[in-house]
Amino acid sequence: MIETYIEQMEDKWRDAYISLVETVDANLPEGFEKTDQYNMLNYVVPLSTYPPGYHCTPNTPLPFLAIAAQKRHLAIYHMGIYADPQLLAWFEKEYAKRVPTKLNMGKSCIRFTSTKHIPFDLIAELVQKMTPERWVQLYEQNVKR
Repeated sequence: MIETYIEQMEDKWRDAYISLVETVDANLPEGFEKTDQYNMLNYVVPLSTYPPGYHCTPNTPLPFLAIAAQKRHLAIYHMGIYADPQLLAWFEKEYAKRVPTKLNMGKSCIRFTSTKHIPFDLIAELVQKMTPERWVQLYEQNVKR
């Protein structure tokens, strides 16, 4: 499905999207699984590692990171920066040092409206900072079952 997703996205996003995927693939700690979920590419903690799964849908692997091409931006959804205030503070500080544009983000969504200003090196560092074990720990601290 991911190949179809890439083929169908606007040309202006395709190369940067592929570069984001390659960056994440090369830097994400071992133990996450790459899948297509929610109509986009996702990296999850598989059920074999975390059997309870996602609280809304228990038979679904625990989502961690997703990469999407939207109409007006590319987006990385990184649940770790939503759950870990220290990681968020680090990311915001580093982004301000490295990128000449204002950070455009929601709670877990980092949006890039221009492919010229995607800090691939920073994204690489960000994804290296959280293991599946740490993500499960944070998730369990924050989820209400």
